Amino acid sequence: QVELVESGGGLVQPGGSLRLSCTASGSIFYIQAMGWYRQAPGQQRELVALITNGGSTKYGDSVKGRFTISRDNAKNTTSLQMNNLKPEDTAVYYCNGLITTMSHYGMDYWGKGTLVTVSS
Repeated sequence: QVELVESGGGLVQPGGSLRLSCTASGSIFYIQAMGWYRQAPGQQRELVALITNGGSTKYGDSVKGRFTISRDNAKNTTSLQMNNLKPEDTAVYYCNGLITTMSHYGMDYWGKGTLVTVSS
């Protein structure tokens, strides 16, 4: 069984910064990629950023140049540094992992989410 736990959400003013972290634990054999998605009220879940085991990254268009994803493969963690936050960044942020366990190859796992609110 695999568990992803996020931390670091909260309330921040426009223009401010916030850092999210996510740790994966359990019967993990290999993590192909980790990433962050977000979902605002009434909207579909969208990609924020992802990073592969090799370090390749992909960002959603709305966060390019403002957000940076990083990863520590040895600790099974990923972090998302969010700068110059805007009210439209307000959403629940979910950690995602594409993970191979001892019994399953390449399955998607999700954290429970952490709320980020950008407001003055």
